[in-house]
Amino acid sequence: QVQLVESGGGLVQIGGSLKLSCAASGRPFTWYAMDWFRQAPGKGREFVAAISPGSRDIYYADSVKGRFTISRDNAKNMAYLEMTNLKPEDTATYYCAASLKASANPAINSWGQGTQVTVSS
Repeated sequence: QVQLVESGGGLVQIGGSLKLSCAASGRPFTWYAMDWFRQAPGKGREFVAAISPGSRDIYYADSVKGRFTISRDNAKNMAYLEMTNLKPEDTATYYCAASLKASANPAINSWGQGTQVTVSS
């Protein structure tokens, strides 16, 4: 399995921006589509975004369309989630994940440990 480590979480004000990073290792990065999920306290884990190995296919949850951007750098084995116009409801633990095919409902092969994002006034 590929190993994934997220970074970049933190506390941000309403309307602010944050960029999450995910470093992959252990398997060829281009084997995998990369995904972001999130889990708010007391709620289930929900899909946020996915990107195919060649960045051709990208999917977003309706709740983040137009505000979040997923990207990847295959030369650096990195995936990113750029978040803008953040809202209190974006507060959650964000997880990087790897899957074998990009979709809005991916079958996850590996999970990262998560990074906390808190949006506050």
